[in-house]
Amino acid sequence: MRNTYYAARVIMKRKQKRTLHFYLFISPWVLGVLVGGLIPLLIGFTTSFTNYDGLNLATVKFVGLKNYARAFADSDVSFSMGRTLVWGLLNLPLWLGLSFLLALILNQDVKGRGLFRTAFYLPSLIPATAAVAAWSIILERNYGILNSVISIFRPGTAIGWLSDFAMPGMTAIAVWTGLGAGMIIFLAGLQGIPHELIEAGRIDGAGTWYTFRYITLPLMTPIIFFQLIMGLIGVFQQLNLPLLLSTSSSAGGIPAPPPRAIYLYMIHTYYQIFANGRYGYGSALLWMLFLLIVVLIFIVFKTEKLWVYSEADE
Repeated sequence: MRNTYYAARVIMKRKQKRTLHFYLFISPWVLGVLVGGLIPLLIGFTTSFTNYDGLNLATVKFVGLKNYARAFADSDVSFSMGRTLVWGLLNLPLWLGLSFLLALILNQDVKGRGLFRTAFYLPSLIPATAAVAAWSIILERNYGILNSVISIFRPGTAIGWLSDFAMPGMTAIAVWTGLGAGMIIFLAGLQGIPHELIEAGRIDGAGTWYTFRYITLPLMTPIIFFQLIMGLIGVFQQLNLPLLLSTSSSAGGIPAPPPRAIYLYMIHTYYQIFANGRYGYGSALLWMLFLLIVVLIFIVFKTEKLWVYSEADE
C-alpha cells in the first residue's frame, strides 16, 4: 500500500510539472491574445457608447446607444453598405471561380508548370500601391492602354475605369492581386485528392467531365467552403484599394474620398474616425459590421450540410 501511495505521488507530481510547463509555454500566446486582441476589443466596444473624439479624454461622455441609432439614420451608411454588397457580388464569385479554374489548369502534369505557378502567384506579393500604379497605366481615362485599344474600334473612347466605372476597375485589380493566393490553396486541395479515386473513375468509364463533377468537385467543397468564408470576411474589410484609387488630392494627411462608385462601408468608417474625429461613432460602425459578418458566416455554416462533402457524414 505504501509503495502504491508513493507511486501515485510521483505520478501526480509529474502531471503537475507537465501542466506547469504547458501553461508556461502557451503564456506568451495567451498574453499576446489578451494585450493585442481582447483588451483592444473591450476598449473599442466601450468607446462605441461614448462621444470620444480621439484626443480629449476629459470631455468623454457616455451616450448610450446614440451612436448606433445615428448609424441607422445615416444615409451614407446604407449607401456604403450597398456599394460593399455590390462589390462582394462582383469580386467574390469571380475570384473564387478564376482561382479554382487556374488551379485546375496548373494541376495538370505538363512541362514547366512550376514556372507558371510562380508567375501566377507573383501578383499576390506585389504591394497594393504598386498594383494600383501598374493598373492605372492600363485603366487611365486618357492615356490608358485599355482605352487606346478600344479607340482602335471606337475612336475617341475615354472611359473612366477609375472614376465613372471604378467598381469594375477595382474588381479587376483585386482579382488580379488575389488570384495567386486563392490558386495556391485550391492547388493544395486538388493535390490532396487520392489519385486512386480518379483512376477508378476512369476505369469505370467516366470521362473528364464526370470525373470532375462526381469526384473532384465534391472532394473540393471543403476547400471552396473555407475560401468562401475567408473571401466573405475580406470583402467587408476592403479599405486600401478604394483609398489608393482616389483621384482627388490629399488634404491634411488624410486621402480625399474615392469616387462614390467605390465608397465602401470601411471607407465611410475610416473617414468618420480619422477625418471627422468621431471615434465613438466609428467604433459603433465597426461593431455593427462585425455583427453583420457573424450573421452572414452563421448563415453560410447553416448551408454547409447541403453542399459540402464530409467523410464523417458518410
